[in-house]
Amino acid sequence: MTQDRDPYGLYDADRPLRLGCRCGSHGSEAEHAAAELRARSETASFESESNAFVEATLIKALFPQDALRRRFLRAVGRNTAMAAIGSVLPIASMQALAQDKMGPIEKKDLKIGFIPITCATPLIMAKPLGFYEKQGLNVEVVKTAGWALIRDKMINKEYDATHFLSPMPLAISLGLGSTATPMNVATIQNTNGQAITLSVKHKDKRDPKSWKGFKFAVPFEYSMHNFLLRYYVAEAGLNPDTDIQIRVVPPPEMVANLRAGNIDGFLGPDPFNQRAVFEEVGFIHLLTKELWNGHPCCAFGTSTEFIQKNPNTFIALYRAVLTAAAMARKPDNRELIAKVISPQAYLNQPETVVAQVLTGKFADGLGSVKNVPDRADFDPMPWQSMAVWMLTQMQRWGYIKGDVNYKQIAEKVFLLTDAKKHMKALDMPVPAGAYPKFTIMGKVFDPEKAAAYANSFAIKKA
Repeated sequence: MTQDRDPYGLYDADRPLRLGCRCGSHGSEAEHAAAELRARSETASFESESNAFVEATLIKALFPQDALRRRFLRAVGRNTAMAAIGSVLPIASMQALAQDKMGPIEKKDLKIGFIPITCATPLIMAKPLGFYEKQGLNVEVVKTAGWALIRDKMINKEYDATHFLSPMPLAISLGLGSTATPMNVATIQNTNGQAITLSVKHKDKRDPKSWKGFKFAVPFEYSMHNFLLRYYVAEAGLNPDTDIQIRVVPPPEMVANLRAGNIDGFLGPDPFNQRAVFEEVGFIHLLTKELWNGHPCCAFGTSTEFIQKNPNTFIALYRAVLTAAAMARKPDNRELIAKVISPQAYLNQPETVVAQVLTGKFADGLGSVKNVPDRADFDPMPWQSMAVWMLTQMQRWGYIKGDVNYKQIAEKVFLLTDAKKHMKALDMPVPAGAYPKFTIMGKVFDPEKAAAYANSFAIKKA
């Protein structure tokens, strides 16, 4: 990127072209970064995680009261505590049993589909960092052109598991737009991480009330992008079915369509919002976290049939993806992760564009540099109330007809109990509950009152 196009020094044109790495031991900076991240993750290997889980379980059993347990650990330290407990309990044997709980893996060679967007960060980075291998899996992560192809390859069993848009398993399970095939969400891949990007010619049209006649792109009908865009313009008084046009465009084609004038803007995944700024063809109107902070976007999942036939393989996948998500959530890892996932095999994007998304320090295309550390996050919890909200929007816009048994569908598709179990086994924090409330554009969504919520909107499908 030329100097005059980069007044804030956020882009470094030399970095993507560098041959080798700074230490001279790796073929590229991406390989160097992957090695560094692997070193950081050694303490998060399955053995150490299960050991920590056993130790934590023992301490909790001996000291069930949180305050007493904390005082004890502060007083003697963890190592002394475990040595004392180990003198009377066979901790090593218990740890070995914990590691052996999972039976033999039924299928080791797997194909996992992904769309080249930052939403898929945990699923992608688990490959170069060796997280799948650590679980005894030989995984090929397959870059895929679009979401309809992802859907079809899952239905046809060409992929074993995949990167989904989080509403897709709901739609596929219900037979919306495809043959009904039971699918499951194992984890949410990312929260936030999207934006509304407008063409530079519309810098004077920041009020969505002035968007009548605009053409927008979203990546798929059954996407949070579509539902959030519809929600946003409807709150501004526009009917998304009559006052604007919404087109399905694969994410990698969004910037080119913006440049060509085929669309006025898009609500899309990163890094393409930032790429539009990089190419000086668009500006970031708003981050979707401003509409719903912590909203889900993409998910990791597979078919119900695959889980039933390959339960141990599914557990191994769970562990690999959850371990990657835990690493991706730490801000200190984000720049290294950007190096790892930017190359051609994965996102095929300038590293500095990806780093701006992941670190949250970015140029907005309006002359400012923003610092939003949670622009993208990777909280894996598949809250069933998220699924209920998606179902209310499918109902609101006519994708689902008639009454909806929200909770029954949500609990069948979103595997919250499984996620909590495997997070606990990895000694990851596990929040309580299944149906938290959320606030979307200032309006509280109570999943216990989903039908009333779906009917409360002035603008909806007739």
